[in-house]
This record gives sequence, structure tokens and C-alpha cells, in this order.
Amino acid sequence: QVQLVESGGGSVQAGGSLRLSCAASGDTNSRKCMGWFRQAPGKEREAVARISLPVGVTGYADSVKGRFTISQDMSKTTVYLQMNSLKPEDTAMYYCAADGRLGWTRCPTATEFGYWGQGTQVTVSS
Repeated sequence: QVQLVESGGGSVQAGGSLRLSCAASGDTNSRKCMGWFRQAPGKEREAVARISLPVGVTGYADSVKGRFTISQDMSKTTVYLQMNSLKPEDTAMYYCAADGRLGWTRCPTATEFGYWGQGTQVTVSS
């Protein structure tokens, strides 16, 4: 079992920055691949960024490349999503996800994860 708790969401003006955190606990082998997804009202869930642990190989959606960065802390228990140059279209509920079945070659483009957090809201105003 894996538990994921997101934090760091909030409201910000366009051009601003936020850093989301995902505190992970539970079976380490079940969270070899971790990711951030988002879902806006009326839209499908979108994969934003993934990171394969512990090697650190990452993958990003085209819409956030160059603006968002996914990273892990040294203890490998927290994954971050640094979001810069935020746009109103980044407004969504952001979810942390984890899976133990995805190796470093599949993780960067994975969309199916077994464990999910409750989400944290990000609102960007123009």
C-alpha cells in the first residue's frame, strides 16, 4: 500500500509560481514511478509530469515543458512539482500518483497509475 498526500496548491496570478509537494509513504517498491496529473472542470485528466525513482528520469506534457519541473528530495519520500510562468489554463485540481510496475523506460510517458492522492487545487487568474 502507498499513501500520497499533496500540498502547496493555491491561487496565484498569471506569471507567478507555485511548488506542489507529494508526501509518499508505504511500500517503496510500489512507488518506483511517480507522477503529477491535473483535471480541470469539464476536461479529461491530463498527465503533467512523471519521474522514475531513484534514477530520476523525467517526462513532461508538451503544455508544461520549460515551465514545470518534477523532482524528488534526497530521502526519496517527497516529490515536488515546481510550476513557473503559470497561465490561466493551468488552473485545475492537481493529483499525485504512484506505481510500482513502471520501470524507468516506461515511466516518463505512463498514464496508468495504481495509487492516487486526494488532490490540491491550483487556480491561476489573469
